[in-house]
Amino acid sequence: MYVQIKEIVDKNEKEFISRQVLYDLPEWFGLPESTENYIKNSQDKPFLACYVNDEVAGFIVLNATSNDSAEIYVMGLKKEFHKIGIGTRLNNAYETMAKKLGYTYLQVKTVKMGCYENYDITNKFYIAMGYKELECFPTLWDEHNPCQIYIKYINK
Repeated sequence: MYVQIKEIVDKNEKEFISRQVLYDLPEWFGLPESTENYIKNSQDKPFLACYVNDEVAGFIVLNATSNDSAEIYVMGLKKEFHKIGIGTRLNNAYETMAKKLGYTYLQVKTVKMGCYENYDITNKFYIAMGYKELECFPTLWDEHNPCQIYIKYINK
């Protein structure tokens, strides 16, 4: 298996990749308006794509939240590439990019553990990547989707 991760700068290519991946993940990205917002808003942000044997496997997008902190704005990995280490490689490349851009802290927002099985998988992934719970906002998104924020110190 040949894995390549590269930064994408072309907006059309970002749109193509994010659309292809997110629409493969309706369990996580099942609201069309929200999914389209992720696709549109990702076009102007640092964007890494992952390819397995020259096929798009996934992507991750960095969003600056302050001078010192960046967040994973959106990350997706096609289902066929789950649980084989590709997500870890993509996250590691993201952390390397964030360090090069001068960030000290990373954060990610997801639905709190215990609400939905698929998001429990997401939470466990971020915990395995070294993220720590910062705070949960029970109604930031809505009462059915409490927003859990994780953070990570990345030692510039």
